Amino acid sequence: MAHILIAEDDDLLRDALSAQLTQAGHTVASAAHGLQARELLESTRFDGVILDLGLPKMDGMAVLQWIRQRVLALPVLILTARDGVDDRVHGLNAGADDYLTKPFIMAELQARLAAMLRRSRMPAFGGSLEIAGPSTSKLRVDAQQPRAWLGEDEMELTQREWALLSLLVANAGQVVSREDVLNAWQSEPGEPTGGVASNALEVYVHRLRRKLADSGLGIRNVRGLGYLLESSAA
Repeated sequence: MAHILIAEDDDLLRDALSAQLTQAGHTVASAAHGLQARELLESTRFDGVILDLGLPKMDGMAVLQWIRQRVLALPVLILTARDGVDDRVHGLNAGADDYLTKPFIMAELQARLAAMLRRSRMPAFGGSLEIAGPSTSKLRVDAQQPRAWLGEDEMELTQREWALLSLLVANAGQVVSREDVLNAWQSEPGEPTGGVASNALEVYVHRLRRKLADSGLGIRNVRGLGYLLESSAA
C-alpha cells in the first residue's frame, strides 16, 4: 500500500479520509493548512497527495506549484469545492494528476487514488527516469526519492545532487536553466529562507560530473543558458 498525505482544513473530512484510507491499508499523514503540508513534504517521502485548494496559510494551488518544482512525479489528487470547468482546467494545467469535487463518494475517491498511484509507477508517468549513454551502464533515477543507479550500482547522492540529476535526465538533450535548478532547491530543509546561493550550483555540477564519469554521459555548461546532459563523446 501507499504513504498518503491528506492536506485538508476541514477537521471532520480530514479525519474521515484518514480513517477510510488507513482502513484500506494505506499509511496516512495529514495537514490542516498549506504550510504544514509543505513541512511534511520536506521531511517525509510520500507516494501521493490528496490536496484541498482552499487551505489557510498557504493555499492549495501554491502547495501544488511548490510540489511540481521539488518532486516532479509525485501524484496529486485535488479535492475541492471549486467545481467550475475553469477551476478544473487550471488545477490540471498546474500539475494535478486528477481532480475531484466536493461532495464526493468515498468509493470514487479510493478508485481515483488507486488509478493515480498505478499510473505513477509506470515509467511513462515518472516512476523512474532512464537514459542510456555510450557505455553499457544505463542511468536510472527514481523520480520520487533521492536514489539513482548506474547499471546495477546505486549512486551515492545528496538530496540536491539527486534533484539536479532528475532535472537533467527528465530534460535530456535540452538545456536546464540555472533558475530551474535553484527553484527546485528552494526551501531545502535546514537552509535559510533565501535558498542555495547561485555560485554553489557549480560545486554540485562538478560533483555530478565525477559521479557520471563511467556512464558515457556528461554535463555541458551552455554559456548564458544553463546545463545540458548529453553523451560525453558529443
